[in-house]
Amino acid sequence: MSGMLSSAGVFYCPMRETTTIMSIKSTIAALAASPLLLSGAAFAGPYVNVEANGSYPDADYASGNLELQLGYEGSTEGGLDWYASVGPTIPHTEAADEFGDVEIAGYLGGSYGISESVSVYGEVYGQTTPTDDKDFSGKVGAKFSF
Repeated sequence: MSGMLSSAGVFYCPMRETTTIMSIKSTIAALAASPLLLSGAAFAGPYVNVEANGSYPDADYASGNLELQLGYEGSTEGGLDWYASVGPTIPHTEAADEFGDVEIAGYLGGSYGISESVSVYGEVYGQTTPTDDKDFSGKVGAKFSF
């Protein structure tokens, strides 16, 4: 079996396509990660978030949402990192086994480092409903880094 070593150090063997496929996957992964390596520690600006959520009381699926959020994140001079996003969400219920009407959902959140190894965070989530009820949830917490 003959092979060749390219200038990039990738061994290619014509009899083994998996080597080429793995090399291509590694290259794609490296290219995808390169903006993160070259960017600064903090990024301020727009983003897109696609998310699927589910609720499993008693370990059985009950309901969920598919969301597409457009958002913006930034940092203040005082060290508060924040984000806000809004977009359509499509609810699904297992009881009816169907998707509901498109609603609007949004997030508002932030975090603040109180020391080098401890930060606090919070988030509020809101969603419209077909019955015009107010549907909000929130969370607060602390993160300890070691």
